[in-house]
Amino acid sequence: MTALPSVEVTVYPFECDAFGHLNEAAFLQLFERARWDVLARGPGMDLFKRNNAWPAVRRATVDYRAGVFPGDVLRIDSAVTQRGTTSVTLRHVATRVSDRLVVAEAEIVFVLIDRVGRPTPMTEEMARFFGPRTAGATARESLRVTAGGAELSVEVRGEGVPVLFVHGFPLDRTMWRHQLAALTRWKRIALDLRGAGASSVPADGYSVARYADDVVAVLDAVGVKQAVVCGLSMGGYVVFELLRRHAERVRAVVLADTRSEPDSEEGRRARDELIATAEREGPDAVAERMLPRMLAPVTFVEQPELVGEVRAMMRRWTVPGLVGALRALRNRPDSTDTLRQIRVPTLVLVGEEDHITPPAVAKPMAAAISGARLVTIPAAGHLAPLEQPLAVGGALSEFLDSLS
Repeated sequence: MTALPSVEVTVYPFECDAFGHLNEAAFLQLFERARWDVLARGPGMDLFKRNNAWPAVRRATVDYRAGVFPGDVLRIDSAVTQRGTTSVTLRHVATRVSDRLVVAEAEIVFVLIDRVGRPTPMTEEMARFFGPRTAGATARESLRVTAGGAELSVEVRGEGVPVLFVHGFPLDRTMWRHQLAALTRWKRIALDLRGAGASSVPADGYSVARYADDVVAVLDAVGVKQAVVCGLSMGGYVVFELLRRHAERVRAVVLADTRSEPDSEEGRRARDELIATAEREGPDAVAERMLPRMLAPVTFVEQPELVGEVRAMMRRWTVPGLVGALRALRNRPDSTDTLRQIRVPTLVLVGEEDHITPPAVAKPMAAAISGARLVTIPAAGHLAPLEQPLAVGGALSEFLDSLS
């Protein structure tokens, strides 16, 4: 992937629709303006003219994420994600400068044509600008990593400071899909823990220590010595174990909707009951028991499609994976002392309406970590990255920016 220079553009009134905001169609014009600005700063605006080849749009997809209004200043980050002999694919991400929210993303495929509309090969000068040919490679890489008798499914995107995402229970790496798409200035790594998603399902060997060792195996496989590690719920427990076992691999920490205390006696009994439910009735029954507590009430009303996606994610688990993870959760150690030993930059995120690990749990946890930041996400429950991706993305971007 070849990154192009970032540019800032101001949104003008004439670019907005009758309702006063920038719509999907207008974003194409805005991204076009940004591309001309990049050309003006680099090889020159006559790059295509002097090479007798002009880019024609073959396909354009715009993901419109938030309202944009006249006077807003947007930073446009662009990258070549694929370059062929006669075509190039550009990815644009528009971030509002005032609050660092990703407001739109676009993927645009161009084919180079000559004066009569025939596809024409890219010249040497143009190839230098767009970067090396990718021969079918994409901006997303899927890997299989062997660790402790399991095969882990791993997704890697982009370049830059590595950020590794660890999902919660009973979820998989797709719960981070918004963050994987939006944080384009960083190298994003997300894995399915053993027993989850597209990873294999060993019959035994489940513990937070084993999960932490799996994370290190993934970092080794992708050539990363140190990463920002972001864990949600069960993923947070894995982060604590990672700090105890492999602190040198952690550059910074994001603890999302999690807690440091172990299960109480009542909590352990509830885990045992859920294990029995999984063994007796299967993943569907586990999903139906857990789902009502996972999301904020407003999410059930305003985002029914998300509710369905989370339910489907839970149902993809197998019984051995569920049982193994539940036993790992039930037997996890107390991480309260670990909080006071954290010496790396830390962000604590919590959904305002999280009933599993509420703000009342997150606040003292953040207070125990030297220099930690606490961000509460409005209108979000236990799955804030899925329920309110713009707010979470903004908080993550600000935190990651502070590390450089």
